[in-house]
Amino acid sequence: MKAFVAVIGLEVHAQLCTNSKIFCPCSAASGHSPNANTCPVCMGMPGVLPVLNRKVVDFGIKIGLALGCTIETHNKFARKNYFYPDLPKGYQITQYANPLCSSGHLDIEADGVKKRIGIRRIHMEEDAGKSMHDETKPVSYIDFNRAGVPLLEIVTEPDISTTQEAVACLKELRQILMYLEICDGSMEEGSLRCDANVSVMRKDSNRLGTRTELKNMNSFRNVQRALEYEIARQIQRIESGLDVVQETLLWDISLGKTQPMRSKEESHDYRYFPDPDLIPVIIDDAWIKRIAGTLPELPAAKRLRFVQQYSIPSYDAQQLSQTSALADYFEQCVYLLKSPKEISNWIMSEVMRVLKEKGIEIKDLMVTPAKLIELVGLMKKGTVSGLMAKEILTKMADTGRGAREIIKELGLEQVSDEDSLKMIIRQIIEANPREATQYRAGKYQLLGFFVGEVMKKSKGKANPKVAGDLVKELLS
Repeated sequence: MKAFVAVIGLEVHAQLCTNSKIFCPCSAASGHSPNANTCPVCMGMPGVLPVLNRKVVDFGIKIGLALGCTIETHNKFARKNYFYPDLPKGYQITQYANPLCSSGHLDIEADGVKKRIGIRRIHMEEDAGKSMHDETKPVSYIDFNRAGVPLLEIVTEPDISTTQEAVACLKELRQILMYLEICDGSMEEGSLRCDANVSVMRKDSNRLGTRTELKNMNSFRNVQRALEYEIARQIQRIESGLDVVQETLLWDISLGKTQPMRSKEESHDYRYFPDPDLIPVIIDDAWIKRIAGTLPELPAAKRLRFVQQYSIPSYDAQQLSQTSALADYFEQCVYLLKSPKEISNWIMSEVMRVLKEKGIEIKDLMVTPAKLIELVGLMKKGTVSGLMAKEILTKMADTGRGAREIIKELGLEQVSDEDSLKMIIRQIIEANPREATQYRAGKYQLLGFFVGEVMKKSKGKANPKVAGDLVKELLS
């Protein structure tokens, strides 16, 4: 590998969050019974005419502006001709010569190194149906619900040199799409699909190698694994004196290897020609200006602002800005309690723990920022211990109730009364004479042992700081 360098370009298909399909009024929602969301237009029946969904153009302009692209003012649609069972018309309506967006860029960071990846083009197109294969018998089924669902295809320049850069590029692009609220970003459900063109070349050469196209990579991990395998496979062939064949490959997750799918097509194989049923779409400055006014603060800008405004580490900023909803939650908490790092720690550890355990997003969490700050405040005042506060947070997430109400109902208020704690500590010292003697002899690390016993005996209600001070006093 040291003698070679990889050349990688990504083709990302983002399924758009529109209510209807790109050229007909059928629902674009998933989860319906097979072939329920179809009509003569998306099924390509004779005599029907497609009508463009304006929201698709809006979304395309939005991501184009976010990636610093030039917006094409004169847009035409083309027919991409190929035969496949899940393509009901025998062609796909897409853009070819003049994509909606071009000449943009995406800034990424991989292994601590920042890099700018060029965006070659972004174009609008329709999705195909979905083929389902029966493993018990030689039968395949086709669900056309997805046929005609709007897609944006985002094509990078071959500026990516490592698998880490490829994953970083895909993650950043996914985050931007989700911030713009134009794609839900689910790779597992196919809302975001990534293909990769990859070749290798010797470091001392200017000649590009033969490229292959990788498909069926439905997670960040699989993107990295597939690219690593394919790069190693191509290098091995070259070093063995064999040619790399230009072909399309499927990533076989179970085998952990790429498998040939078909020979790699070139553009002329698809016989592109202008779609005669769709008129050109003219985008004027007013249209672009209107969309520009809807752009939110993007992830990179938010991460930088969090570091500068709240004086938190860049790692914290990255974690807290994973989604715009999580970033908003953090900022609402900071507005109520001016302690950004403390709140950051709570969200990154305990709040995210609860979200993971319950399998929900932050928007579904019943612990509002005000309720979380109430709990943190009670802990800071010593009403409950830190350990108990974590348990209370879980109960708050389960019920939606406030911290005070739960503390009162379950009798969880922290014990700071010195007389009560002294009684407990004396009993513990009497039950552990050997440890008491060792402590008095100078083995002061046993303080943690005694405080732990106090916490056990008080069922976590003892104030650990007060307990520690009293242990020192009674053992002196």
